[in-house]
Amino acid sequence: MDSPTVLRRRLGAELGKLRMSRGASAKDVAAALDWSASKLSRIESGSVPLQDRDAAKLLAHYGVNDPAEVKQFINLTRQSRQQGWWHAYGDALPDWFRAYIGLEADATKIVTFQCELVPGLLQTESYARQVIRAMNPTESADDIERRVALRMERQQILDRQDPPQLWAIIGEAVIRRHVGDASTMRAQLGHLADMAETRPNITIQVLPFSAGAHAAMGASFSVLSFSDLPGSVAYSEVTTSSIYTERPSEVARHQETFLRLMASSVQPEKSVSWLREVAEECQ
Repeated sequence: MDSPTVLRRRLGAELGKLRMSRGASAKDVAAALDWSASKLSRIESGSVPLQDRDAAKLLAHYGVNDPAEVKQFINLTRQSRQQGWWHAYGDALPDWFRAYIGLEADATKIVTFQCELVPGLLQTESYARQVIRAMNPTESADDIERRVALRMERQQILDRQDPPQLWAIIGEAVIRRHVGDASTMRAQLGHLADMAETRPNITIQVLPFSAGAHAAMGASFSVLSFSDLPGSVAYSEVTTSSIYTERPSEVARHQETFLRLMASSVQPEKSVSWLREVAEECQ
């Protein structure tokens, strides 16, 4: 079942299409409904839940009167307000990361570049625990374990019948920096190699130090694409916040950067061999 995040985006996209098919500007529609322009913008972008009464106002304004069509929109509106599985983790999940979890859950393709650590979807439990503990030094052991559990549950999308295509590029620093003890690092690198070798939907490349200056110096990011939604979403984060963009020109810039990183990185087959070699060096 689609996540509420993606349902909100789909609902917003459909409402945006209705508005444009009537030749109405967002500013005019907002004024007619006595709304702020930002409210309509957030609804059409899917960044906020839509209430039934507001959906009814929009549909009436656009001249949608067919009971079956109205019912379909209202049902979608209600489904989009349901809570995703990740809400059970409460404070273990920062507010700024909730939207990403919803998008990730329904993405059909994910490309990601990580210069400092293994992507969350590919982390072992032991590695994840060390990373989370280092990044949240004041949290209790129970809170750390909740964050670890959340990260492990995210990975279930890779085991479903229709898993997303995942292409991950990691900097050489990721495989050289020891996170935890030698056994933790050896297991993590072995896991990366195993996933790349046994999962046809997963590709991993390593960007070597020898590549020198590259297209994404110091900037990790991901681009998520969907089968039934227009456009893609580019995502990047810092310590306490994140940036999402769906603007075509900005998403295209991220995609072009990823293509350049692919060209600068070791080819997938050789990357797997390299991962195994470095794993053996972990003593």
